[in-house]
Order: sequence, then structure tokens, then C-alpha cells
Amino acid sequence: MSCVLELDRVSKRFGALTVTDDISVSVQAGETYGILGPNGAGKTTLFNLISGDVRADSGSVSFNGAQIGHLPPHRRCVAGIGRSYQVPRPFGGMTVFENLLVGATFGGGVPERAAYDVCVDVLARTGLKAKANRLAGSLTLLDRKRLELARALATQPRLLLLDEIAGGLTEPETHELVDEIRQVKAAGVSIVWIEHVVHALLAVADRLLVINFGRKLAEGAPGEVMDNPEVRRVYLGLEA
Repeated sequence: MSCVLELDRVSKRFGALTVTDDISVSVQAGETYGILGPNGAGKTTLFNLISGDVRADSGSVSFNGAQIGHLPPHRRCVAGIGRSYQVPRPFGGMTVFENLLVGATFGGGVPERAAYDVCVDVLARTGLKAKANRLAGSLTLLDRKRLELARALATQPRLLLLDEIAGGLTEPETHELVDEIRQVKAAGVSIVWIEHVVHALLAVADRLLVINFGRKLAEGAPGEVMDNPEVRRVYLGLEA
């Protein structure tokens, strides 16, 4: 199994505050890698270092064996890294379909004629086909969450970054989302997923990383990590 993503001793500071502190991560092809941690632990900053929204102060970020720490976000997206955001960021004045078309053509580099077929397929997989012609700005929060996933998939990523995509969903919608993410995984896409809805993450993840105050607290098989006394104390608020 080949390594898709590698972070080697990555650190990020904002002024005197160290948000990501000497973290190393390796994600294998086809793997779903889950990230847990309390609010303010540095999870989203870690995502931003991968996607290029911020740059590391030290350490390196590699994708498919190539250093990408110097690349801006749009170059990383074209290279095969797609992501969703915790707070949805649709183009509100465009339709759902047009949002996906932007993702496919500009984010994924798909030729326009082929991009139409890509977008139709993604709409069907994410339950948005009936809303393809609605303005994205008119969608409910839940449908905006679906659109976040759909736009990321429209870029045809080899690595998909999901930032709390299940937040705000009902239980049945969460189950639907898990099924959709399983399909993405089955297609061979590597996934890194930050999530507070723990049961959704545990249903898909092959490995978990727990961070606290920007440092790695635990990493390994989901059952092993969730049984870790320090993880239970810090993240779940339970004493061993």
C-alpha cells in the first residue's frame, strides 16, 4: 500500500500560540483516517496545512511522494486534494449544478464536456439531483452540507478532506452520509475526516488520530484509540 499523504514534524504558530506542534501523519492509499480532538485542539489548522490555506512554519507536507508545502490551495486541488469546510461556502448566486461545474472544471481540471457527466453523477450520489437548478444561496443548512461534499467530489479528488461534514445532520441523514462516504472509499479515494459525530467516524475510519493542544495524543486502530484512558479523559470527559 502506497503513502498518499505525509506530514513530517509539521508545526504552525500564530504569534506566541503554537496551534500545531511537531505532528507527523502518514495516510495510505484507500485509507480513511479520522481525526478527533476537543474544540481548539488544532484540527482545522491541520487541515488548512494540508489544503494550503495556511503554510507550515516548520516541517514538510507531501502528496503522492511530492513536496507540496509551497503550492497554493488551487494547485493542490488540481493535483488531487479536495476538501469540504465546516461552515459551507457555496457560490450563493449560482445553481447547485453550476457550483459543481466550477469544482469539476476549475478545481479538478476536467474538460467542460466531460465535467457535465461528472456533475450529474455526483448529484445522484449525494441526493441533490432534484435540486440541481436551485440557487445554492436558497438551500437549507443540511443541503448546503451535502453541497459541500458534492463540490469536493466534483473535483475528482484522490485525497478527500472532510471537516465536520456530519455536523447539523439528523440521525437518518447521518446514516445516509456514512453510506455515501463508504461509496467514496470503495472507489479508492483516500479520506481524512475531522468529526465530532463520533459514531459516524467510527463507522468508516480505518485509523484514528486524537490531538490535544496541537500535539498528537493517540493514534491507531479505532477501538484501541477509543479505549485509551487519556483519550477518554481528555476528549470524552471520562475518568478511567
